[in-house]
Amino acid sequence: MFLYFIILIVGFVALIKGADWFVGGSSSLAKNFHIPGVIIGLTIVSLGTSAPELAVSTAAAISGANEIAISNVVGSNVFNLLCVLGLCAVINPLPVADDINRRDFLLSIISVIMVMVATCFTSIMNGSMKTLAMEDVAGNVNRVVSIMLLLVFVGYIIVLVINARKNPEEEQTSINVPVLKCILLIIIGIAFIVAGGEAVVVSAKVIARMFGMSETLIGLTIVAIGTSLPELVTSVVAARKGETGMAVGNVVGSNIFNMLFILGVSSVIHPIAVNKASFCDMGILLVISIIAYIFSLTKKRIARPEGLLLLLIYVGEIIFAIYR
Repeated sequence: MFLYFIILIVGFVALIKGADWFVGGSSSLAKNFHIPGVIIGLTIVSLGTSAPELAVSTAAAISGANEIAISNVVGSNVFNLLCVLGLCAVINPLPVADDINRRDFLLSIISVIMVMVATCFTSIMNGSMKTLAMEDVAGNVNRVVSIMLLLVFVGYIIVLVINARKNPEEEQTSINVPVLKCILLIIIGIAFIVAGGEAVVVSAKVIARMFGMSETLIGLTIVAIGTSLPELVTSVVAARKGETGMAVGNVVGSNIFNMLFILGVSSVIHPIAVNKASFCDMGILLVISIIAYIFSLTKKRIARPEGLLLLLIYVGEIIFAIYR
């Protein structure tokens, strides 16, 4: 039993370190080809911070561990909104830019609604409502739905890049890293991400069985928290330095990335069945997203009391997930 906990921890370390090397190598390589830093941040860095979730959900989808694949995405988004935003707001009240309120926060809410509606729609189209009523299945995220998610994500990235190019920021000069070193960092980073993702999924499934926990619960808690560590570290450091705008943008952007890109890629590889517990968790995520959005609209910032309330809601959500 102890061995699997060691494998789980090593897997998380490999995911985080691999993501760090991947981001560093990719960013440096892009700079060598004079790609604007803002575009690097919107694409490569976003992919890097969400790489742990991508690796875990993809590995889970391939191995047929559907509960981990979907609950990892939902759990990570819940953790980001409640724990990461809440903790950052307690450290330093978080002002929220108009662009984030008008575009990003709304898209993060719409993306959850899209997945929930698509899940129900696929079950109706399959004509299996009577069967679903007797089984622990709410529907599935099939390849058609996944392609829709990916298309919306591509559209979102295009809008971000267009806006970034219209409002260019002053580029900071930096020492170029040799191309061969960049490529080596990228290759090693990908290898660590893939290996770490596989280690986390395998060990999490075994631990879940040992303690009689469902894969949904362990994906929603342990796996989701572990894969969200890059977002937590990035946002907390940003909040402590007073760069509060970066903290909010990192969380909301990561949630959009998780729901549209990661769930899209995972379900393209292997359609994901959504059980009733995961569907319920998506409903909870939708409510939490709306609450966080309301907080961000009041005085255009998330204040300390609101941050504390988000943390308390997270504690309640974990208790509910354990005892339901």
